Amino acid sequence: MFTSPEADIEIPELDVYDYLFASLTDEDLGRVALIDPATGAETTYGALRTQIDLFAGALAARGVGVGTVLGLLCPNVPAFATVFHGILRAGATVTTVNSLYTAGEIEKQLRDAGATWLVTVSPLLPQAQAAAEAVGIPHERVIVLDGASGHPNLRELLAEGAPAPDVSFDPATHIAVLPYSSGTTGIPKGVMLTHRNLVANVAQCRVALDLAETDRVLAVLPFFHIYGMTVLLNLALRQRASLVTMPKFDLVEFLTNIQRFQCTYLYIAPPIAVALAKHPIVDQFDISSVRTVFSGAAPLDGETAETAGRRINARMMQGYGMSELSPVSHAMPVDRYDIPVSSVGVMLPNTLNKLIDTETGEEITELGPDGVTKAGELWVKGPNVMLGYLNKPDATAETLDADGFLHTGDIAVYHEGGYFSIVDRVKELIKYKGYQIAPAELEALLLGHPKVMDAAVIGVLDDDKQEIPKAFIVAAADSGLTGDEVMAFVAEHVAPHKKVRRVEFIDAIPKSSAGKILRKDLRAREAATV
Repeated sequence: MFTSPEADIEIPELDVYDYLFASLTDEDLGRVALIDPATGAETTYGALRTQIDLFAGALAARGVGVGTVLGLLCPNVPAFATVFHGILRAGATVTTVNSLYTAGEIEKQLRDAGATWLVTVSPLLPQAQAAAEAVGIPHERVIVLDGASGHPNLRELLAEGAPAPDVSFDPATHIAVLPYSSGTTGIPKGVMLTHRNLVANVAQCRVALDLAETDRVLAVLPFFHIYGMTVLLNLALRQRASLVTMPKFDLVEFLTNIQRFQCTYLYIAPPIAVALAKHPIVDQFDISSVRTVFSGAAPLDGETAETAGRRINARMMQGYGMSELSPVSHAMPVDRYDIPVSSVGVMLPNTLNKLIDTETGEEITELGPDGVTKAGELWVKGPNVMLGYLNKPDATAETLDADGFLHTGDIAVYHEGGYFSIVDRVKELIKYKGYQIAPAELEALLLGHPKVMDAAVIGVLDDDKQEIPKAFIVAAADSGLTGDEVMAFVAEHVAPHKKVRRVEFIDAIPKSSAGKILRKDLRAREAATV
């Protein structure tokens, strides 16, 4: 078993609201918490806390409280912080929904989470309303932040002046958020994260990451994703930094905002690192204000990281986590220059790790002659580990063992310097630009096409070395089915990041005697053609 090189810290027995906002000083109240690049408007910490209290009061006046689940379908705008933390302040639970989801995908999540309210913005209202109607959420419970006829809006709710409610719950067991994750494989599941989980992970990250009150953070990674929720939104607010919100990624806008607002700290996914390393347009902007770039959500190769760091003269760092870990479990400490950026750094405080030989089931503890262990599946235990998957005891038992270790499904090695490297991932799960894609979800959709007899999906590398979904299709005889037709069919039914981007027709899908798709055979086939 491995222990963190960082000393254990005390995890406050507080809910998220009190941990982030109860300790605001008079000086903090005047600090800028949020900046909206679209208007240049700034929201101070004092104003943000007031808005959170008022939104919580408006919800409570409508019967929202402990036991209520609200869906939040909203891009990165300042109001997200008000609504997200207002829901938690009211004692309710929030399930954050991907802004790119179709009506059908939104419906599935709302239904599974048991959401009885939905908060959104007018550009997303068509799909939000369709999903709400499908699950029986009435118009008056669909809040449209920027206003829409027949729906409550944020300005009206805040203007009611209702006091924030007195709520009581146990932070260790009360579910704060229900993000949806595919885990290591399969269809997305609701990850039950408590107030203590979220508080613990922010407290743990504060040790490893040197984010300060003087920093300006460009918030381009979506807040609806657990990475953006914890490391951008909550950590930045706890550190009293300023967040510059971006509703969606656009490279020119990204660089413009860094230059315009003198952003100092960037949290990114690997595709942005590739752009920083290689795209010629980067040289047209003054982004010298950036001092640190932290990459997560998917593996970033060391060469790209080093190239990007040299080009923009900033410290490149990397970490590891998953939704089930709230999400961070490993990060490069700011004071350890001996750790290569290709690694994911060290264990966060208050955590234990195991490496398990996937062939024998034995625990790996010994270093080899090169100072590195054999590779094994990474298991993590700590206060940031989820309670389990919502209404899925079997899936929970497969991922979380009786001793409290979460089986990540990722293959790692431990170095004598006290840091870890991820050397492989669970093969079933595809990560496209930081988003998880479950092959099973796409396969189920493809099998619904009348001309598709069988299908399998794996992740392959595109020309930029980014993982993309590729479908292997067994077409109906004489159907004339084309690859373009397959891709268009999928694109009609899923969010853009889930689209199938390559298609190969095949005589039969390789399967085991038990009927499981032999993805390793498909990977071997792919490797032979590259």
